[in-house]
Amino acid sequence: MTDALDGFGRVGPVVVLSHFDADGLAAAAILVRALRGAGRVAEPVVIGKTGSPWDADTRSRLSTLAPAGLIVADLGTRAEPVLPGCPTLVIDHHVPTGTPEDAVTISGNGLDPEPTTALLAWWAAEALGDPSDLLWLAAIGLIGDMAEESRFPELAAAQARWGKTALRDATALINAPRRTALADAGPALRLLLRADGPKAITKGDDADTAALHAAKAEVRAAMDAGKRVAPLVAGDVALIALDTPCQIHPLIAQQWRSRLKDKIVIAANRGYRPGWVHFAARSATGRDLIAFLADHRPDGADGRYGNGHAQATGGALPVAAWNRFVAALGLPQARLDS
Repeated sequence: MTDALDGFGRVGPVVVLSHFDADGLAAAAILVRALRGAGRVAEPVVIGKTGSPWDADTRSRLSTLAPAGLIVADLGTRAEPVLPGCPTLVIDHHVPTGTPEDAVTISGNGLDPEPTTALLAWWAAEALGDPSDLLWLAAIGLIGDMAEESRFPELAAAQARWGKTALRDATALINAPRRTALADAGPALRLLLRADGPKAITKGDDADTAALHAAKAEVRAAMDAGKRVAPLVAGDVALIALDTPCQIHPLIAQQWRSRLKDKIVIAANRGYRPGWVHFAARSATGRDLIAFLADHRPDGADGRYGNGHAQATGGALPVAAWNRFVAALGLPQARLDS
């Protein structure tokens, strides 16, 4: 962290670019709050429903801010720079697909247990001062990425100070907006940037808290419908075909994982983004799902395909590429009209 900050300029903000799930948002909040506490100007930018850190729109958004430095949190690790020419720190825990050029990297991938990005950010924030009051944010990242069983002492300390139930309830609320049709993580991020603990999120009565509760209700309704979809099975693959603008496919895949313990479960959502199929892959078999997807990579797949973790991956494919993918899996009935 210190090496990266030493390489940043002094004119302009440090921009923290993050994913919009609980781990990414918590990491962004930790970094922005720690940087501001240390006297630096820091601005968060969130990658949303259909964006990518490496697309032209993101590059334009970042360039407009004229950053002194860029921190990329919980968005994967690739060789190509997010903003060419800008000093960059990458903080991530996913399986890397390359080594970033001209960047400092803090990675949790391969560690046992594996820290989430929010916990890595909290560790890094120690270089800026005492981050103990931000530990609950690291706990939200751990809970949000289902790392409660990893036995990190930081999680136990946060649970003792702020309460296990309060942290779990806050995490569920923080994760809800990004799963809605609108996928507006703004209310969640604003709460994480100003709250003094999880109960300020769960017990708050302002517009941002109300937005989180409304988002949770929207996602619950979508899940109730998604749970009723029966899987299509071919060999060792089970496919659950969904059609909703809500990002419930990772949740549905996780639920079926525990029921179809001998299958690779793929929950695929044609309604999340027009012209695309977004999907999540999970399995209780211990198979390396990133390797599985690599072996079945269809023509037309890009950087949105097959990233994440060996046991929790997925991606997005244009409809034509999706049709090639499912046909090769022995599921031609899952093809879609272009």
